[in-house]
Amino acid sequence: MRELNSEIKNFDSALEKLLLQRKKKVQSNSVSVSGIINDVKKNGDKAVLKYEKKFNQNNIIVPTAKSILKSIAGLDQKVKKAIDLAYNRIYKFHSLQKFKNISYTDNLQNKLEYKYLPIDSVAIYVPGSTASYPSSVLMNAIPAIVAGVKRIVMINPGFKGVQNPAVLYAARKCKIKEIYSIGGPSAIAAVAYGTKKIKKVDKIVGPGNSYVAAAKKEVFGDVGIEGMTAGPSEVTIVCDKFSNAEWVASDLIGQAEHDNLAQCILISKDKNLLNKVKLEITKQLKEIPRISIAKKSLMNNGILIYIKSDQKIIEVVNRIAPEHLELNVKNYKQLVSKIKNSGSICLGKYAVMAMTDYNVGSNHVLPTNGSAKYSSGISVNEFYKRISYINLSKKGIETLGPSVITLANYEGLAGHAQSVKKRIRRN
Repeated sequence: MRELNSEIKNFDSALEKLLLQRKKKVQSNSVSVSGIINDVKKNGDKAVLKYEKKFNQNNIIVPTAKSILKSIAGLDQKVKKAIDLAYNRIYKFHSLQKFKNISYTDNLQNKLEYKYLPIDSVAIYVPGSTASYPSSVLMNAIPAIVAGVKRIVMINPGFKGVQNPAVLYAARKCKIKEIYSIGGPSAIAAVAYGTKKIKKVDKIVGPGNSYVAAAKKEVFGDVGIEGMTAGPSEVTIVCDKFSNAEWVASDLIGQAEHDNLAQCILISKDKNLLNKVKLEITKQLKEIPRISIAKKSLMNNGILIYIKSDQKIIEVVNRIAPEHLELNVKNYKQLVSKIKNSGSICLGKYAVMAMTDYNVGSNHVLPTNGSAKYSSGISVNEFYKRISYINLSKKGIETLGPSVITLANYEGLAGHAQSVKKRIRRN
């Protein structure tokens, strides 16, 4: 891991350089998928199947209900119970996010309303093939369920015609009736534009690799996508002399094992603690199967930062705008009120980021790469559209109309002015 000291003259520029280096790596990972998307638009299911055979050795686009039930039947009961617990907790927290419609009548008897309506149909992308992420099903589908989305589609690449049973169980738990064993850019194109077997949707959400991310950007405008940058994953941990070095090291490794481009940053006012964590990382890396990924991530994107003051810590955290922030410090209450940029914030020594990935109840699909400065993670809000309703009274238009006419004429929009004039009572 790289090491920085906030007391050196060029600290700010040195930190910015390291953050920018990683950002460029992430952005350079962007790929062109136009050919695949156009192929699916033109050839539909035939093109989708072609790419499934090529990349996933998969001949099945639509798994049968029988095959899904058979797969689920063999799933370990412990895993089922864990998914059930996560579902209940995530549902509970997200059900509290529902918006209230607004209705306002002014003194002229003009009535204004603002209503939240669910999007009709969404597709959730769940990474798959050789991986399995039932938690991603829950995190994306449950907010849509709470919002009242009528049609939820799951696209999840299988391998050789087989999808992960835990993913399928989570989908059943969420009452998802449409499940497609497809992935990559072709899957994004299929739900964006529709095929004979797959009806198009209004919005696509969910994490994926660089090819999926590129495809979502390409189809945006023809279909909605979530309003943030999601991935590769990040954590920034602030610790002090009271922190447990063993625990902190495990948190960093837990993040680093995600991806070669995962970013792990540790900040502390205690140099001794930083040194202890370094030793613990070396020790604990040997204990995990994904050691090569974690090691590369920590080496290339890991940063240890010594900062002398709380004020500077707050400034640096807000500049980083991490996906996950752990305030593993005794005085976290004094710090948290001043931190404005982060996808989620874990408070205290027991609030570990790994818990938030599964069953605490908060959502784990969060903004990365600095986008927490202007965007938020997946919530119920992601699955609403908002409509304004305006009912003007006769008195309202006669009172407010002259001012509108003035502004419309000033902007050179005579037609606007005329449409108001015609409705105003003649004297």
